[in-house]
Amino acid sequence: MNKFLKELIDVSLLDRQIDLIEPKIAEICKGMTDKEILKERKENEIFDLEEIQKEQSIQLLKTEEAFKNANLKFEEITKKMSEVKTEKELRALNIEEEIAREQITFQNSEVQRIEKLISGTDAKIVALQEEIASINQEIQEIKEAVSSQIEEVRKEQEEIENKKTEMVMGMDQKIVAFYEKIRKWAKNTSVVPVYKQACGGCFIRISDRTYAEILKGDTISTCPHCGRILYSQD
Repeated sequence: MNKFLKELIDVSLLDRQIDLIEPKIAEICKGMTDKEILKERKENEIFDLEEIQKEQSIQLLKTEEAFKNANLKFEEITKKMSEVKTEKELRALNIEEEIAREQITFQNSEVQRIEKLISGTDAKIVALQEEIASINQEIQEIKEAVSSQIEEVRKEQEEIENKKTEMVMGMDQKIVAFYEKIRKWAKNTSVVPVYKQACGGCFIRISDRTYAEILKGDTISTCPHCGRILYSQD
C-alpha cells in the first residue's frame, strides 16, 4: 500500500477515536445532564409563578383600595342619615347604604380570596425551591461519582491527540491539507474503504478502472462521485 495512503488511513482512524470522546463523556454525564434539565424546568416554573404572584399582588392592592373606598362611602352615608329631613331622602340613603354594605362584603371576600391565592402561590414556590435544592444535591453526588471516569477519558483523549499530532508532523503537509479539506465536510467518513466496488461513503458504484487503481493501492484515489479518499480493505 502507498505510504501516504497508509498514513491517511491511520490519521483518519485516530480522528474517529477523538470524535468519539465527547459523546462518551456525554453518556457518562447523562444522569447529571438530565438533572440539570429538570432543574432548569423547575426554575422556569418558579419564574412563571413569581410573575403570577406579581399580578395577584397588584390585584390585591386594587381590591384593598376598593374595600377602603366602600367603607368610606358607608361612613359618609351613615353621617348623612343623621342629617336627613324627609322620608324620601331616608329611603334613598337606605338604598345607598345597602349597596355600600354589599360592596364592603364583596370587596372583603375578594381580599380574602386573593390573599389565599398569593399564599397558595407562595407554597408552590417554596415546594419548587426545595425540589431544586434536592436536585442540586443529586447533581453534586453524580458529579463526584463520574469525575474520575471523565478524567480518565480526558487523559485518553489527550494521548490520542498527541499521537495524531506527532504522526501529522511527519507527513507530507500538502497531503495533510488535502485530507483536512475533505474532513471539513465528510467528518469521520473522509477516508473510507470500498465495499463491493462501491464507495464506503456515498455508496455509489465506481468504475472498473478506478476500482483497479484502488486495489493496487499505489496512489491516493478519491471517489469520482463524492471526493472521499478510498482504499481497499484487502
